[in-house]
Amino acid sequence: MKTTKICPKCQSSNIIRIDGYAGAYGSGNNVMTGSTIFSAVNVNRYICCNCGFTEEWIDKEDIEKIANSKKAKHYI
Repeated sequence: MKTTKICPKCQSSNIIRIDGYAGAYGSGNNVMTGSTIFSAVNVNRYICCNCGFTEEWIDKEDIEKIANSKKAKHYI
């Protein structure tokens, strides 16, 4: 949905984006890569307003920060 702007489930184009954020006490839609709010990586949500299907995406420039985090577990 992020790039096509079309829902893969119902083919609707009624898509909204909710920006990720890091709030107090770890609230919000984010991935913590450390122990403070400054280490949070935002996770953006794309929601189909027709059927409710959702996708979550992390900005490409933040993927390395997560991959290099001590909290990351790499699967092969």
